[in-house]
Formats: sequence, structure tokens, C-alpha cells
Amino acid sequence: MSLYIPIILGTARNGRRSEHIARHVLAFAKTLEIETELLDVRDFPQSFTQSPNPKMLEWKDKAQRADGFVVVTPEYNHGYPGELKMFIDHVYKECNRKPIGFCGVSDGVLGGARGIEQLRLVSIEFQMIPIRTAVYFRSVMDLLDENNQLKDIDNWNGRLGQLFDELLWYARVLKAERIEWNATRGTKA
Repeated sequence: MSLYIPIILGTARNGRRSEHIARHVLAFAKTLEIETELLDVRDFPQSFTQSPNPKMLEWKDKAQRADGFVVVTPEYNHGYPGELKMFIDHVYKECNRKPIGFCGVSDGVLGGARGIEQLRLVSIEFQMIPIRTAVYFRSVMDLLDENNQLKDIDNWNGRLGQLFDELLWYARVLKAERIEWNATRGTKA
């Protein structure tokens, strides 16, 4: 059973260090037997004061097709970015019954844990399954070398391996159940 698991970069801020982490997570995901891509909130600008733009409709299609998600997001002021909130608020129905994993990024010692905890609550409201395993990239300035590549890659890939092992287990099980659930109701998975 093939799986599509996009990696979501949750901030549009200039100078974002989380972009380097998201690109590493994407590279790791590409070593697995899944389809993946990076979805950057910067590429999907939206305000609720306007009609959805065509890019947001593209996001809805990708969210519908997805079998799960991995969000890479920084923590800003003990929370997650507003752009990420607007991004996910457009895809409630498309996210139902799908697993979601998290990678937090922070200059501080908690690695974005407070923002991730808020996202866990939001994902439950979206009828998603937030997995237990998360990866917290704390003190991110110390984790990247002069080329913005992660130091100690084996350590981080080990942690990402644990996250993806759990996420993909849920993705396979839930995909099969969504297909059966929708077949009995005459809808698409």
C-alpha cells in the first residue's frame, strides 16, 4: 500500500532556521518507501478575509490525498505560527482520521515543545491522530554547521526513524480503515 506523507513547514518568517530542519526531515523521508514533498506555508498565503486562493485549493487536494502529515514548526512566544493556523484551518474534513507527527524547532532548550503541545490539541479537534513520538530540535543555532546542515546526523536520523516508524504504522492502518469506512458510505477515501 503506497503512502503519501507531506512534510509541512509551518512558518513564513524571514531567516527561519526551521527551513533547514524541514529540508533534512524531507531528505530523510525520501529514503523511505513513501511519496513525500515539502509544503511550505510561505507558498500558500491566505487570509480569512478573502476567498480561498488557488494555492489553498491545491493544498486542500494534497491534504485529501495525504495519508498522514509531519509538521516542522518553530515555537514563537510559547505557541505555533499564525500562518500554520490559517493553513491547517482550511482542511478540516480532509485531515479527519489521519495521523500527524511533529518536529519542533527552537533556539531555546525545549525545542518547540509548547507549540507542539498546542498543535496536538488542535489536531485532535481535527479528528486526527497525533502520534506520541516527536522530535525536538532545541538550541537550533548549535545544531547546524556553517552550511546549515545538521551536525550529528546519525543521532537525528535515529530519532526521525522512530517518528516515521510510528507514523507509518498508523498511516497504513488508518488508510485501510478509511477506505472501508468510505466504501460503506459511498464516498472517497
